[in-house]
Amino acid sequence: MTINLRNIGMFVLMVGLIALVGMLQSWSVAFAILNLCLISAIMSLGINIQWGYGGLLNFGVMGFAALGGLAGVLVSMPPVSEAWSAGGNGVILALAIAIATIIAATLSYIKLRNRGTYRLIVTGLIVVVGYFATRWFMDPAVDAIEAVDSARTGYLGGLGLPILFSWIIGGLFAAAAAWVVGKIALGLREDYLAIATLGISEIIVAMLKNEDWLTRGVKNVNGIPRPVLYEVDIQKSDFFLKIAADWNMSIVDLSSIVVKLSYASLFLIVLLFILWLSEKALHSPWGRMMRAIRDNETAAEAMGKDVTWRYLQIFILGSAVIGIAGAMLMTLDGQFTPASYQPLRYTFLIWVMVIVGGSGNNWGSILGGFVIWFFWVEAEPLGLWLMDVITAGMSEDNALRIHLLQSAAHMRLMTMGIVLLLVLRFTPRGLIPER
Repeated sequence: MTINLRNIGMFVLMVGLIALVGMLQSWSVAFAILNLCLISAIMSLGINIQWGYGGLLNFGVMGFAALGGLAGVLVSMPPVSEAWSAGGNGVILALAIAIATIIAATLSYIKLRNRGTYRLIVTGLIVVVGYFATRWFMDPAVDAIEAVDSARTGYLGGLGLPILFSWIIGGLFAAAAAWVVGKIALGLREDYLAIATLGISEIIVAMLKNEDWLTRGVKNVNGIPRPVLYEVDIQKSDFFLKIAADWNMSIVDLSSIVVKLSYASLFLIVLLFILWLSEKALHSPWGRMMRAIRDNETAAEAMGKDVTWRYLQIFILGSAVIGIAGAMLMTLDGQFTPASYQPLRYTFLIWVMVIVGGSGNNWGSILGGFVIWFFWVEAEPLGLWLMDVITAGMSEDNALRIHLLQSAAHMRLMTMGIVLLLVLRFTPRGLIPER
């Protein structure tokens, strides 16, 4: 069997596993798994661009995904006119002062480069004055906004644009944050870079949890507009009612499947487009240069390559892809929940996908996204089934049986560990390794 046939076989096997879930559980569950597999594959591609192309250890996936979710709120939700009337002008003025402060501090630092201590004093004075001026206008404006019917709104809302625009804006938000983080942290050693990016992502999520005027904080934003039909509209359609009758299906089940298939179509288009761009970049002279920098940074510098600038490029590109995936995930969920962004789900699980799939190979990252998310979701029902089989001969009130059945939920973490160990033991470079 050739490598190509082997790779195709693994993708076919994944399709077969998802189809098996549809036949044994329900097609609605199967398509829900498919949608999250597609989004996970896109996040894996983002990490693969950073780690597989350039060897950058980014543990801040959670923060960039959260910025993608924030974009969905700011783009698609309708503006809250009462909140804008109460404090919108104050927020705009405060943001203008903050931007002016950053520009002024940057210019003073550049213009006074030969003035030593004087440069630091002037730049520091600009930052301090700008900070207090920003807070002077921001604090009362925020208090006024959050007081506007805080149970339902309490924030400014968004622009009321189609939700699909937020996927692009989410990528831009993440790219902008990556530029700032990269300028600060890319000079660090690999392990320090990982710690720094993880800490910065925690800061981003903490801000989203606490800035109620922007995101409603832990009160969450519900009712995010959809890019696809709502189930209730499908259930009222004569066309779909006829299909349900012809196929002997419940209209509720059919509407759920149609919605999930619509999402899957959109996500698949984005995944294929990003994969095409990633493959073109990987096999271009730029991609060969990035792999040369990854394999021997000193030699690349000796050949005249600007290593720091190239690292910043791939850090921004990978983070932008993660931001797009974060906006897509928020679109699928239909709500923005800052408290749900946890390192286990949005950072380390994505890294496991890249490692299992094969870092440096885009197709491997996609396969890893499918494999890991599938077993992450199905580990619990499989564990429950396994415990049922093991305890079949025990009485209903047997203490050991009760304990094993209650422990089935923990099969998820154990399954991830087993999958990772098996892959690292038998295919240490991943299921589809880099050529």
